[in-house]
Amino acid sequence: MKRILAINDISCVGKCSLTVALPILSACGATVDILPTALLSTHTGGFTGYTFLPLDEEMKKICDHWETLGLRYDLIVSGYLGSRSQIEFVKEVRRRFLKEDGVFIVDPVLGENFKYYSGFDERFAADMGTLCALADYILPNETEARFLTGEKEVSRAFEKLTALCPHPVITSAEEDGAFFLCYEDGGERRMPLKKLEGSFHGAGDVFASAFAGCIANGMPQKDALALTAELCYRAIVRTAREVPDRKYGMNYERELYLLTDAFKEKN
Repeated sequence: MKRILAINDISCVGKCSLTVALPILSACGATVDILPTALLSTHTGGFTGYTFLPLDEEMKKICDHWETLGLRYDLIVSGYLGSRSQIEFVKEVRRRFLKEDGVFIVDPVLGENFKYYSGFDERFAADMGTLCALADYILPNETEARFLTGEKEVSRAFEKLTALCPHPVITSAEEDGAFFLCYEDGGERRMPLKKLEGSFHGAGDVFASAFAGCIANGMPQKDALALTAELCYRAIVRTAREVPDRKYGMNYERELYLLTDAFKEKN
């Protein structure tokens, strides 16, 4: 059984980050450990008055304890990081705990709708780029691809990302229709996306977690993207039908059979 480390925040309300990563990665048949970067009463998208506790010092203590246990990971996936110092610390986590043949995936959380999230700026994006340079896969959305590269046109941004990381995936882009953008067989490949109108909070975390679980199981990138896209689409359709207030997150749980079925023989 693969052992995965998920690095992300804990938002107590509003399904996202680690509360999404744990069930999805577990559905892929992995043993999942977590390294929380911050503790929030809710996520920051649509809620006001939320509490926010950075966990920088606790992260260091946790990792020092893990060192005594000899823990090593087949895959590490990194999400929301609340400060530039946390970016530097995740580099150290990768060095200390990723197996020699392990996989490092970075979801470079920076912003959406061509705006930075609160507390992030160009300096933060530049530092995030140095973490992406250590990754095997990076999963920016179109906004984050722009911030990482300084390019407004999606293909030019993708070209720069391929020089940064062996396997960049732009997880959502729109240019004559919605699509993924990935690198395959020596060139750019666009995979059409089924999409519903509107904003669905937590979709990026569902995507990153499912993709990481597929890669941990040895699934080729093309197949991993196809399965992840189908899971996300079904979860979005269910959410649009069942969730009146979307800031509370996506109803993805009943679609996890797609992952359990895919890997039930393997695990």
